[in-house]
Amino acid sequence: MPRAATTSDVFNAIAESARRDVLGVLARGEQPVGEIVAALGLTQPQVSKHLSVLRTVDLVRCRSHGRQRLYQLNGDALRPVHEWVSGFETGWNDRLDRLDGVLADLQRER
Repeated sequence: MPRAATTSDVFNAIAESARRDVLGVLARGEQPVGEIVAALGLTQPQVSKHLSVLRTVDLVRCRSHGRQRLYQLNGDALRPVHEWVSGFETGWNDRLDRLDGVLADLQRER
């Protein structure tokens, strides 16, 4: 089965770790391409390509300020990812609670 295009939805867009890294940089605030390049150690063409994919799925928005283009994260577009991950939260919390119990039992045995 062929893989869906990276621009088909948010999940496919963030499947690439470099794009998640770009989002991490933008989570700190609006940035020009040069700052993203410096923060990630990627080339400008690589960052521009990733930004293009992220813009296509509306995870990133761009505005012009003079001759500079500034990019910012659109957190609302991450809602489907948040909702999907939230479905696992109960299971993770249950496992962590059991681990706390095991660790408490080990402490008592000492």
